[in-house]
Amino acid sequence: MNTSLFELFKIGIGPSSSHTVGPMRAALRFVHTLDSNSLLEPTTSITVELYGSLALTGIGHGTDGAVLLGLLGEAPDRVDPAQIDSLIAAVRSSQQLRLFGRHQIGFRENEHLLFHRDQMYPDPATVTHPNGLRFTARDANGVTLASEVYYSVGGGFIVSAKEFANPGDAKKREVPYTFSSAEQLLKLASEQKLSIAEIVLANEVALLNEKTIVRPPPRDAGAIHDGESAVKQSILTLWETMSACIDRGVATEGTLPGGLNVRRRAAGLARRLARLDEEGRTRDPLAPMDSVTLVAMAVNEENAAGGRVVTAPTNGAAGVIPAIAYFYLHHASHDLSEADKEAGLLRYFLTAAAIGILYKENASISGAEVGCQGEVGVACSMAAGGLVAALGGDNCAIEHAAEIAMEHNLGMTCDPIGGLVQIPCIERNGMGAVKAVNASRLAMNDQGSHKISLDQVIETMYRTGMDMQSRYKETSLAGLALNIIEC
Repeated sequence: MNTSLFELFKIGIGPSSSHTVGPMRAALRFVHTLDSNSLLEPTTSITVELYGSLALTGIGHGTDGAVLLGLLGEAPDRVDPAQIDSLIAAVRSSQQLRLFGRHQIGFRENEHLLFHRDQMYPDPATVTHPNGLRFTARDANGVTLASEVYYSVGGGFIVSAKEFANPGDAKKREVPYTFSSAEQLLKLASEQKLSIAEIVLANEVALLNEKTIVRPPPRDAGAIHDGESAVKQSILTLWETMSACIDRGVATEGTLPGGLNVRRRAAGLARRLARLDEEGRTRDPLAPMDSVTLVAMAVNEENAAGGRVVTAPTNGAAGVIPAIAYFYLHHASHDLSEADKEAGLLRYFLTAAAIGILYKENASISGAEVGCQGEVGVACSMAAGGLVAALGGDNCAIEHAAEIAMEHNLGMTCDPIGGLVQIPCIERNGMGAVKAVNASRLAMNDQGSHKISLDQVIETMYRTGMDMQSRYKETSLAGLALNIIEC
């Protein structure tokens, strides 16, 4: 176990964790490296080259702007979404870019930001990850000062080419409870007489001094008395960020950017539910499920508009986790006190993180690598297991729910129309959230042994993704992305 909850759930911006957040973080890391090696001032030009899925769908995902923001020194969790357009426009109009916010160089996109749409990987002879980008800094004489290849491997995670080639070199984080499979996690929990949430909480407390993990500020600093309180308060900040995203998505109408002219629907759906509230929900017993769909779509409409979201575990799947948290708080915990609701919400996020860690470390959460089963499918699996935990279900039921949820997302392709995180992504989050509720209910209502384990379905998901043709994996070369032209 080498991944933190706060790396799976990261505050950032839309529309894509792998194509927006990842490239921005890679650009920021590169200029930070230049600065730390005293190479920033001698640099007079930087060339950025994009490959594979980043090149094929980067424009629709805002990769070009994300790279510019990272070179300027902006980070996904700190940049003001309201300032993004003006920052990018200033670079383009002046053809000047202030590296790391202080060293100005010339930057002409047609020369310095290159989309290699005919090349899948930075090194054509080496099959690596299809989200590769190369940064090269040169001095006034054209001499290369530094060059680095990074891979955006899903969920906003980035690794350098060296780190990608030698994953065993990564420093292992010291935590009290290590696990690398669901089987190990269940056995560990049984031996220690702990819930999955308690295991993750103890590990996160141990990681508090790990400086590479960016945690959101605590919701209530006055409530922090120890390490557990600090972790819990930072989790609640994540939920507050998600809640704010829900509110913006529900309140905003109009058309999403990008050229598809997709109408934002969350506000209209919210008005319908409000009318049902006034008339009495008993007239529509499925109204709570409509609210699940509404919340998931509201979040992903905000994501598609480039707003502030929480990667969960990716931006393309950012609506599922908050939708199920909303469902728990508003529809599944009526008889609980506020303190008990909060405790359930914390169990939800901690448990969902454990499941996400298993997918991240044993398979993939990258649509460009394994299709949307690795994004909405993983989010659905995380949410299903997390909801069981929030409702007081045991560890075995959690594992079962997570397995069921993924089993019925296997083979799901990533074929966004126009390279935009809109169709089918927004509705797909709503469908994934509904599946998560169903999976959790089935697992809790049918206790006992089951034939397929979570470990087996994680391996199956990964193998299925490897067998999937690349044109169905975030390249917009097949599926809906191609056939919509004929509709």
